[in-house]
Amino acid sequence: MILKERIESEELLVWRQLNKRLNLPDKERQHYMNLEKGYRGEADFDLLLKSLEEEKYIINDLLLEVNNSYFQIDSIIISQGVVYLIDIKNFQGDYYFDSNRLYTLSTSKEIKNPVDQLKRSTTLFHQLLHTQKLNYLVEAYVIFINPEFTLYQTPKESPIIFPSQLERFLKKLNKTTSKLNDSHKRLAQTLLSLHQTKNPFSLQPKYTYDQLQKGIYCNGCNSFTLNIKYKNFVCGQCGAQEKIELAILRSIEEFKLLFPERKITTRNIYEWCQVELHKRTIARVLKKYFKVQGSTSDTHYI
Repeated sequence: MILKERIESEELLVWRQLNKRLNLPDKERQHYMNLEKGYRGEADFDLLLKSLEEEKYIINDLLLEVNNSYFQIDSIIISQGVVYLIDIKNFQGDYYFDSNRLYTLSTSKEIKNPVDQLKRSTTLFHQLLHTQKLNYLVEAYVIFINPEFTLYQTPKESPIIFPSQLERFLKKLNKTTSKLNDSHKRLAQTLLSLHQTKNPFSLQPKYTYDQLQKGIYCNGCNSFTLNIKYKNFVCGQCGAQEKIELAILRSIEEFKLLFPERKITTRNIYEWCQVELHKRTIARVLKKYFKVQGSTSDTHYI
């Protein structure tokens, strides 16, 4: 049973929109691509977990804090006898271990060792259980989910599950009898209540309104070349169609995400969308989906 679904982080959503409207520098674009790749790997793992048959609680993307130290766990699986902490990595290519350090094979560049990160998270998780007067057996694993990943010279004792071992790992979970009771429910509820909504690890990009390309882009290919045909936008690049009302609503949500400090007004959204539509069309969408606040010159929507 999934108690906390996985959703795209606000950090990823912001970077995704910026990538469409701004020519990101190489370093920032690489950070964005890593966020997308990481989320895809986590989503792929979620699909695999649907094969679990015995009673289990699944909590995704949990950010916890203990003794002023934050740690994030991609997936927690609560079973009858064991609480599994899962860190998911979507690495692609060839890597190798050397003296407990992790390097890319092609460039010999050192990268953060996910096993070290997992050990830290496991230690903090045990501390958190202790502060809550909870006692559970904990097993922690780094799961490399990408089939195009290879890791050489892996120490035998490493808590690593390779793509070729995933099916066996899931079969093991299924074969282990798991009947949950009230104590497991209390554990799950405690962890959910301790989840931190603001992630101090997120890298907030710096941008201004004037920097970003204005307009409504195609929801299929991201092209800004849209034509109006009856009640639809039609993409001049790929031919995809979208209802004008839905496209405007999508752009309003994007405006809210990127500029939460700006008021949602007919004028602001009209300038943001920059399409050959009358302001009355924008106002009609705003009135339909949002609440009017203020009056006359101070009219805005929430």
